[in-house]
Amino acid sequence: MFRNRFAWLLAFVVAFTPAAFAQTAQPSAPEAPATTAPAPRSVAPAVPPASAVQPPEPQPLTTNARVPRELSPWSMFLSADILVQAVMVSLAFASLVTWTILLAKTLQLSLARRRVNKALAVLGKARTLAEAQLALGQGRSVVSALLAGAVNEVRLSSDALTESGVKERAESRFAEILRAEARAARVGMGTLATIGSTAPFVGLFGTVWGIMNSFIGISKAQTTNLAVVAPGIAEALLATAIGLVAAIPAVIFYNHFARQSKSYLELVSRAAGAVGRLLSRDLDRAGRGIAARAAE
Repeated sequence: MFRNRFAWLLAFVVAFTPAAFAQTAQPSAPEAPATTAPAPRSVAPAVPPASAVQPPEPQPLTTNARVPRELSPWSMFLSADILVQAVMVSLAFASLVTWTILLAKTLQLSLARRRVNKALAVLGKARTLAEAQLALGQGRSVVSALLAGAVNEVRLSSDALTESGVKERAESRFAEILRAEARAARVGMGTLATIGSTAPFVGLFGTVWGIMNSFIGISKAQTTNLAVVAPGIAEALLATAIGLVAAIPAVIFYNHFARQSKSYLELVSRAAGAVGRLLSRDLDRAGRGIAARAAE
């Protein structure tokens, strides 16, 4: 019996031992080396970083704006609006008038001053109105007009009773002659004052109009490119510059001729005083003659 049990146990061990041994030995078995080469990996191209990528350069916008080839005054004038051109032409004409008045007034006052100084020298040496009138002749100077007024007043007042009445009437004639000479000396100064006071505002009007057209062109072109904006603004500022060119000399010349006219009129007043003294001497001589004849 013992032998039968031992035989059954041995058969059981023999039957199950190889399978268990195979299950325990299979995970620890070494892997066989691969005999085939691995497949090559596909290498992706290197992508540069986003910061290194340069953005494409913007292409210039093509517009239909009139851009002059060069920003010279003449080219800006030709490309300006018709109203701005009219403003520039009027201001240039005003500047021409200003310089013409300068030449004319300088020549007028210089010649008049020279004639009055010469006449003052003659009046200082003359003893009577007739002698001074003979020395000066029948000229068109203001001193000749003063002498003629005094002589005519003496002739018209030959039957006057008092000398004071003759002098007052002669002084009234002198005052009229001086006022007429003052008006002649100030001819052209009103034009200078008008140009000096209005030319900057006329130029400013052209500037405002030109800048308005520039903004309209910007809105149509839909761009703020400097090549589109700059020409119109430059044309507008050119109108202001021409206005100042016309106004500044006009103001300077007006002040200059105001001083020159005042000095000239003071010289004419001296001449009127010299003629009045000759008149007074003639009246005194005539009065003494009348008194002497009355005494006889």
